[in-house]
Amino acid sequence: MKTALITGANKSIGLETARQLLQQGFQVYLGSRDLDKGREAAAQLKAQGLQHVEAIQLDVSDDDSVRAARTTIGAKTTALDVLINNAGINGGMPQSPISAGMDQFKKVFETNYFGVIRVVQAFFGLLRESPQPRIVMVSSSAGSLTLQSDPTWKYYQHKGAVYHPSKSALNMYTIDLAFELLGTSFKVNAVDPGFIKTDFNGHRGTGSVEEAAKRIIKYALIGPEGPTGKFFSEETNPETGEIPW
Repeated sequence: MKTALITGANKSIGLETARQLLQQGFQVYLGSRDLDKGREAAAQLKAQGLQHVEAIQLDVSDDDSVRAARTTIGAKTTALDVLINNAGINGGMPQSPISAGMDQFKKVFETNYFGVIRVVQAFFGLLRESPQPRIVMVSSSAGSLTLQSDPTWKYYQHKGAVYHPSKSALNMYTIDLAFELLGTSFKVNAVDPGFIKTDFNGHRGTGSVEEAAKRIIKYALIGPEGPTGKFFSEETNPETGEIPW
């Protein structure tokens, strides 16, 4: 049975992504900063007949938590097939480049950027044991420098000096990681799930979590000939999905 770890998976897009991977026959480790909430989410999935799920305490902004999660999962499996870096925070509003405080920047980057690096580095050994390891970075088209500088882009007026740069940094890490792993069986891609109606944006989104999860797991399930080191947003580019960095 293939295995997957999803960070920030106790609700919204992360939880639905877990559900869809379970339906694909995966054993899913459901990462949750609050273990009780993670266990409640796992119980919800099990009540739907999806039994191969386990909640793992995982706060991506905390070194000790990430190390403990690696130890816990490493005691249960010898390989990890899929890592979905979904955990993220928006940092609150407003996000003016002039008035946003340094604490605001640091808190967002600690989760959205440094947190991803922590998890990737901690779990790389387990991923390397998979015959076809996949890493999916849940990013945002808002982190695209090309789109954000294009006045014709439909979200051009929506700026966020804290959250958006955290995703731009994540995108650059995705490029570097994919490059380092060229010639191996790894596939590493960034995926924008779209403008989805969740707590994250005060339910102002227009898409569903089901749509978002489907877009994410598409790149968790790609075969050996699939892309790596690419940025995808099917909402932005319905034809091929690929968008500019």
